[in-house]
Amino acid sequence: MSRIQAVKGMNDLLPGQIGHWHRVEAVLRDVAWRYGYQEIRTPVLEKTELFRQAIGDQTDIVEKEMYVFEDAGGVSLALRPEATASTVRAGNEHGLFHNRKQRLWYMGPMFRRERPQKGRYRQFHQFGIEAFGWPGPDVDAEVIRVGTRVWKELGVAGVKLHLNTLGSEASRTRYRDALRDYFTAHVDSLDGDSRRRLERNPLRILDSKVPETRQIVMQAPSMMDFLESGERENFDSLVDSLSRSGIEPVIDDRLVRGLDYYTGTVFEWVTDQLGSQDAVCAGGRYDGLVASRGGHPTPAVGFAMGLERLVELMSVQDIPADGGNLDVYVISMADQQTAVDIGEALRDAGYRVCEHCGGGKLSNSMKRADQSGARFAVVVGEEEQAEGSVQLKDLRGGRGQVRVPRESLVQTMREIG
Repeated sequence: MSRIQAVKGMNDLLPGQIGHWHRVEAVLRDVAWRYGYQEIRTPVLEKTELFRQAIGDQTDIVEKEMYVFEDAGGVSLALRPEATASTVRAGNEHGLFHNRKQRLWYMGPMFRRERPQKGRYRQFHQFGIEAFGWPGPDVDAEVIRVGTRVWKELGVAGVKLHLNTLGSEASRTRYRDALRDYFTAHVDSLDGDSRRRLERNPLRILDSKVPETRQIVMQAPSMMDFLESGERENFDSLVDSLSRSGIEPVIDDRLVRGLDYYTGTVFEWVTDQLGSQDAVCAGGRYDGLVASRGGHPTPAVGFAMGLERLVELMSVQDIPADGGNLDVYVISMADQQTAVDIGEALRDAGYRVCEHCGGGKLSNSMKRADQSGARFAVVVGEEEQAEGSVQLKDLRGGRGQVRVPRESLVQTMREIG
């Protein structure tokens, strides 16, 4: 019988890999809480129409990448490809936005049926924050500072912020018309997806990854030339606020993001250390999304970052993972219950402990202790069992081995450090 393997693009996280994940998740939770954001958890399964309406039916996600199926009642369902639409749905459904402001964060699995590649998978994990109810650039700046602090807390280097604005609906309409005229003059050189998007949403062409189309995009009109005076002042205010916080963005007037709900500010953090897929975190403002989904008009801004790509970046930069190693490995060559009792007492004191099982020679047991990564080995032989003592061996610090009374074990370990 052949062995069944994991579904393509959906990966196992093994014990040797999980340390980076633990560190990333702990830092993300801590940073979100320090900025006053509260956690929200939404289902991984939603009605397909939620994403078609919110994300846009001409985006790559909706056109090509969603996992969609019908349930027994004929309702079209989709595994969530992103979480902002789900967060807005939950907020509207439970009245979170009615005359209230909300700072929310989420973390969990998403699903997109795209081509698996380094740091990019069909089941992947995202962390995101969403701020609802604030219209001004001060909250845009706060959201960007949250992302910047994540890089700082994790020790990640070489990540650069790219920033743009998509303006208001009125200025975007003028810009769309200008783009449509420009790209129509080059229609024969556009890729197939871009030609299809030309009439309905030419801004999507700016996001094309096809090299030939990218060359044409480089000469396209700039959104900056179509902003109204107040929009330009807001954008300049955001840039100034970031600068005063020590954050110097790259102003990128070709940045539009891959989802149709974005309005106003958009941004990405990019790196050149992960190959062609350079974005590690992205977001922006989506002031119309809550109302378009049946809620009250509510300004909103947020971002999402892919954890797989972040973990990969940490590995490339040799950033250490959380220890995750044992503190103590307990070996009893006498009564196994003695090892259990010692292990439980050490856990009560806050240590991470593993008791050796299966018997065998002391030399083999000590090899297991060393392989476990534990700082200390505690050994109980017949003699120690009789007198109520243990042998404490420092496996990592070079302090050697000492016999101590069982009741002094915790104190001695703390003194050693």
